[in-house]
Amino acid sequence: MWINFLNSYSALALCAFVLENIFGSIKFKFHPVYLLGKYIRFFENHFYKDSVFAGFILSVLTIIVSVVVVVLIKLLLPAPYWLIFEVIFASVLLANRLLYNEVKNVVLSENPKQKLKYLVTRDVDRLSDSDVYKACIETYAENLNDAVIAPLFYLLLFGIWGIVVYKAVNTLDSMVGYRNSRYEKFGKISARLDDVLNFIPARLTAILVLLLNNKLKYIKHINSLARHYPSFNAVYPIGAFAYSLEICLGGPSVYFGKTVFKPTLGYNKCTLDKSDVFYALNQKTKIDIAIFLVILISFILENWRLLIK
Repeated sequence: MWINFLNSYSALALCAFVLENIFGSIKFKFHPVYLLGKYIRFFENHFYKDSVFAGFILSVLTIIVSVVVVVLIKLLLPAPYWLIFEVIFASVLLANRLLYNEVKNVVLSENPKQKLKYLVTRDVDRLSDSDVYKACIETYAENLNDAVIAPLFYLLLFGIWGIVVYKAVNTLDSMVGYRNSRYEKFGKISARLDDVLNFIPARLTAILVLLLNNKLKYIKHINSLARHYPSFNAVYPIGAFAYSLEICLGGPSVYFGKTVFKPTLGYNKCTLDKSDVFYALNQKTKIDIAIFLVILISFILENWRLLIK
C-alpha cells in the first residue's frame, strides 16, 4: 500500500518539499543544476552562433539530455531505490531554504553590494542602500516562483519529469536568456520557453502571497502594469510582495550598462532599509504552511481511495 502512496506525484512533492525544508538544498560539486550549467556553457563555447536556430538546438538538446540522464538512472535502479532517489533528487531541485539564506546573507554582509552580485544580473556598483534592499526583495519574490512554486507545480502535474524539464528550461533562461547583443537571438527560444512554463506559476505565486496578506484586490493593479513590465511573469510575484508589504519595488534598473525602465509597483514606503528585507523574508513561514497544505490536499484528493480502505 505504501508503494502506491509513494508512486503518486503529490506524495513525491510532499516528501521533497518537507525534506528540502528540513535539510535545505544540498550544496555539492555535482549538483544537477551545476552540471546542467556546465553542459550549457560547453555547448555555447563550442557551437555558439548569433542565431535563433542555434539557440533552439541548445534548448532542445538540453531538455533531451536532462530527461535521458534521469531515464537511465531509473533503468539502473531497483524500484525501491528509484523511489528514494526521486524524493532526494526532487528535493535537491528545490531551493526554498537556500533562497531564504542567500538573501538573508546579503543583508547581513559587511559588503551587501558584493554579495548581491552573485544573486542578480543588474549592475550593482552604483546602487544606493535602498536600491540594494529593493533588489534583495525583488530577487526573493521572483525566485520564490522560479525556485519553489513553479518546480512544485510541475512536480505535482508530471512527477519527476515535470520538475526536470522545468529546471532545464529555467537554467537555460538564467544563463542565455538575456536581451543583449550576445544572447538576443541565441537565447530567444530559452527565454520564450521559460516565459511559457512560468506563465501559470507566476500568477499562482502572486495570488498566494496576496491572499496570505489580505491584499488580493491589488491583483488588478499588477495586471494593469504587467504589459509595461519587461518580464510579464516576474511582475506578478514582485508586485505581490510590493503591495503586500506596502513598499515600492520596480522602477528603472541598469542591466549590462543599459537602463531598463520598469513601472513602480506598490505604494507607501519607497526608501527601503534592512527591516523591509527581513519583513519580506518573514513571509516564508506562512507561505511554507500554505504550500504544505495545498500539496497535502492534493495528496488526499489523489489517494482518497487508498486512504479509506
